[in-house]
Amino acid sequence: MIHFKAEIERFETMGEKTGWSYVFIPAALANEIKPDCKKSFRVKGKIDQLDINGMAVMPMGAGDFIIALKGEVRKKLKKEAGARVELYLEEDQDFKIEMPEDLEICLSEEAHLIQNFLKQPKSHQNYYINWINQAKTESTRTKRIVMTVKAMDKGQDFGTMIRESQGKS
Repeated sequence: MIHFKAEIERFETMGEKTGWSYVFIPAALANEIKPDCKKSFRVKGKIDQLDINGMAVMPMGAGDFIIALKGEVRKKLKKEAGARVELYLEEDQDFKIEMPEDLEICLSEEAHLIQNFLKQPKSHQNYYINWINQAKTESTRTKRIVMTVKAMDKGQDFGTMIRESQGKS
């Protein structure tokens, strides 16, 4: 487990990351958490006194990474951009996102649906699952499951499905 202090920063203009609050993890520290890793991974530990697990560490280039701090995390920390935090981090090797039972039942209707889902990179499977689980109403959840099943029928990844649903294919 590594220990360090950092300042919460905020992207003013950074493409899709504009407005994000985050903690910067320099290459040397990231390498201590997960040696020679160049892609996103998950960590667990503490930020100040807040226990965390399954939190994404995202690459920013040159071996550097960031941890995005959602509003709910900043609220629990009672801190915003400019504040300093103390971090205790290690790789979260136990992190898993489970497929919801209702999605699994729908995808199991036809063999190619579940096969196409499982052929997706793990990150894309997680996008689908999180997107479905974040639905606030049952009707939205059902709509998202239907969209996912249709996307698997066409062999689409998450981004392609979303763009098609917005008429941007």
